[in-house]
Amino acid sequence: MSHPSNPFLNLNYEPAIESLADYHDVVTAAEFPMHKLRWRNDDILPVLGLNPSQVSDDDFIEAFGHFQAVHPFLALRYHGYQFGEYNPQLGDGRGFIYGQVRGIDGELYDFGTKGSGRTPYSRSADGRLTLKGGVREIIASEALHRMGVKTSRCLSLVETGEDLWRGDEPSPTRSSVMVRFSRSHIRFGNFERLRWIRRADLTRQLLDHVLQIYYPQFWGKENQDGIFYLELVQRVATLCAQWMAAGFCHAVLNTDNMSITGESFDYGPFAFIPNYDPRFTAAYFDHAGRYSYANQPAACYWNLEKLQDPLSMVMDKDDMQASLLKFKDFYRVAYCEMMLKRLGFATLSEPETEDLIGATLELLSGVQAIGYNQFFVKLRQSFQTNWREDASNIFAKHDWEITDEQLPLLEKWRVVYHQLLIRQPIAELENIAQQLQQSNPTIIFLRPKIEEIWERITVDDDWQPLYDAIAKLKE
Repeated sequence: MSHPSNPFLNLNYEPAIESLADYHDVVTAAEFPMHKLRWRNDDILPVLGLNPSQVSDDDFIEAFGHFQAVHPFLALRYHGYQFGEYNPQLGDGRGFIYGQVRGIDGELYDFGTKGSGRTPYSRSADGRLTLKGGVREIIASEALHRMGVKTSRCLSLVETGEDLWRGDEPSPTRSSVMVRFSRSHIRFGNFERLRWIRRADLTRQLLDHVLQIYYPQFWGKENQDGIFYLELVQRVATLCAQWMAAGFCHAVLNTDNMSITGESFDYGPFAFIPNYDPRFTAAYFDHAGRYSYANQPAACYWNLEKLQDPLSMVMDKDDMQASLLKFKDFYRVAYCEMMLKRLGFATLSEPETEDLIGATLELLSGVQAIGYNQFFVKLRQSFQTNWREDASNIFAKHDWEITDEQLPLLEKWRVVYHQLLIRQPIAELENIAQQLQQSNPTIIFLRPKIEEIWERITVDDDWQPLYDAIAKLKE
């Protein structure tokens, strides 16, 4: 029985996706032998109008471990292109929509599970999530959120006490169930399924649903569909630019991992790049490098192009293609904006922006000893007002191993940065220091760091390093 006092069970859930037929199956949650709350995201609770001090760990476990139901649990139906190949055998295979609720900002949010058991789409899989997979999703989403990337977040992670067997982790490995908090779990793949079953009527219905709930500013306008697609192109281009500036490689940019709201979600073999290497791939199985770091913009473009196929059952394809051609410009604007912030500037002229970003990438590409995100952390920590006085003061005490051949790249960067500082009024230097602090968290979640956190959990069941690392993101 549920406790009437549980704040999660007393939220005002809305039957938004539930009120539509043909897009989901009602499922039940697995029953687990153990329930240990390992992560609760108190930063999200105020968005729901909840006071973290009035929400107990037991409340989390009851709602998101034992899965007390408020509404039917819905496993969504979708298809998708996986590494370029169309797959009609997809759908929520280990998760469901727990419920949908309005935030105090008026937006509708989803609670979506991962690892909650088998569904009609599980195929031969067990519908479970490894504990390590849950820990990695917390890290990815919190790190990206801190860097200003529009991302889903992990609301809770409960360890569930089962032994799981996986090919890519030492097995048996520990199990968990996660609840993801996001704007929407509707994917490009939900529309692709409708084309496969040739249902223009259902496509129209789902598109109207998306417009009314997630793009209400366009609903009822003349050419509402066309404006929506253009907005989606801009959102996806912006998101991709933010990944690139953050040095983030998603690794599995299949169409079923693309959100119709342009939000980043579903983190599997992701990685933050250690150095500026365009060819870097995060997934061991991505042999051709389809989703390498540098290929992410092209992959997102391709996915948006593929989305035109189902949407063209109810929309004009030529209009969509004309909108898609603006992707590159949207991407460039967003990339420059985030890179400038990481370098300490709110706005610069176009030539200044090109010079600074160009010199930065040239330096990071030419001197692999300088880690990609490490460079921005060093910039945040080293920046001083005396940099404006003389270019030689810039990174005067760096500890990078730079060869004589590479030195001109650092010298060039110093000159470019110094020239920009000279053009700023002295009073502006304080804002630059603040901008560097705001845009560059001092903790970098490279693979060795994540493995170190996981090692402590595996060997000693010590979760403090994870909590400390996430807390450090806020500094």
